[in-house]
Amino acid sequence: MKSIILIALIAVAFTARVQERNMAKVQADLAKSTYGKALLHLVELHSMAGGPVQELIDAIEELINDLEEELEELEFNFQVRTNEHNALVVSLEQDIQDAVIDVNNTQDTLDNLLYPRRAQIQSKIDSVIGYQEDNRKNYDEAILVREQEHEAFEAQIAELNDATASVDDALALLASLTNPSLLQIRRFQNTLKNIENKIRSRSRMAPMIKALINLASNQNFSNQDVLKNIVDALNEFRNAVVDQINDLTAQEAQDVIDHEAYLEQLDDEYSEFQRQINRATVDLTATNEKIDSMTEFRDQRAADQKQYTAELELENNTYAEETDIYTNTKNEFTRELGVSEQALALVQSVDFSNIKV
Repeated sequence: MKSIILIALIAVAFTARVQERNMAKVQADLAKSTYGKALLHLVELHSMAGGPVQELIDAIEELINDLEEELEELEFNFQVRTNEHNALVVSLEQDIQDAVIDVNNTQDTLDNLLYPRRAQIQSKIDSVIGYQEDNRKNYDEAILVREQEHEAFEAQIAELNDATASVDDALALLASLTNPSLLQIRRFQNTLKNIENKIRSRSRMAPMIKALINLASNQNFSNQDVLKNIVDALNEFRNAVVDQINDLTAQEAQDVIDHEAYLEQLDDEYSEFQRQINRATVDLTATNEKIDSMTEFRDQRAADQKQYTAELELENNTYAEETDIYTNTKNEFTRELGVSEQALALVQSVDFSNIKV
C-alpha cells in the first residue's frame, strides 16, 4: 500500500514538474513578441489583483474571437478586392484590345481606301484642269487663226476688187479705141500687166490673164473682131473674178459659222470640265473631312489605348501592394491569434501566480 502511495506521489510530482516546464516554455514563447508581452502583463496584473481566473479566460477568448473575426473580415475584403481587381483587369485588357483594333482598322481604312481615293480625286482634278488649259489654248489659237484667215480673206477680196476695177478700166479703154495709137496699146497692155501682178498668186486666174496678155501682145487692135475677142475674154475674166469673190465671201461666211460653232463647242467642253472639277472638288472636300475625322478618331483611340495601359499598370501595381499588405496583415493576425491561444492555455493552467514579465 505504501508502495502504491509512493508511486502516486512520484507521479504527481513528475506531472507538476512537466507542467511547470511547459508553462515556462509557453511564457518564454509569449515573451518573444510585443503582443505576447502585452498578454503576459495582462495575466500578471490580473494575478496580482487576485481577480477571478474565469474573467481573464473570458477576456482572452473574446480577444481570440475578435482576431478570428478580423481575420475572417480581412479574408472577405481581400477576396472582394481580388474579384474587383480581376474584373477591372479583364475590362481594361478588353478596352486595350478594342482600342488596338480601332486604331488598326482605322489606319487600314486610311491607307487602303481614303488616301488612295484622295490621290485619285486630286489626280482627276489635275487632269481636268490640264484639259481646261488645253481647251483655252485651242480657243485662243482658234481666234488667232480665224483673225489671220479673215485678214487674208479681206486682202484677197481687196486684190480681186482691184483686179475687177482694173478689168473695168481695160474694158473702158478698149471701148474708146477706134484707131488705137501705139501709146494706147501700151497703156492697155500695162493695164493687163497690172491685173496679172494683182492676181499672180491666184492659180485659177493666172492662166486666163496670161492668155489675155499674149492675145493683146500679138493682135491688131484696129481689127474689130480682135477687139471683140479681147473684150469677151476680159468680160469672161471679170465674171470669173466676181465668181471667185462670191465663192470666197460665201466660204468666209461658212468659216465664220464653223468658227463660232467650234468656239461654242470649246466653251461647252470647258463648262463640262468645270462641272467635273466642281463635282470632284466636292468629293475631295468630303474625303478630306472623312480623313480628318478618322485621323482624329485613330489618334483618340491610340490615346485611349495608352491611358488604359497606364491604368492597367497602375491597377496591377496597386493590387500587388495591397496583396503585400494583406499577406503581412494576415500573417500578423495569425501570429497574434497563435499568441492569444498560447496565452489562453497559460491562463487555463493550474497555477500562473508566479508569472513575471
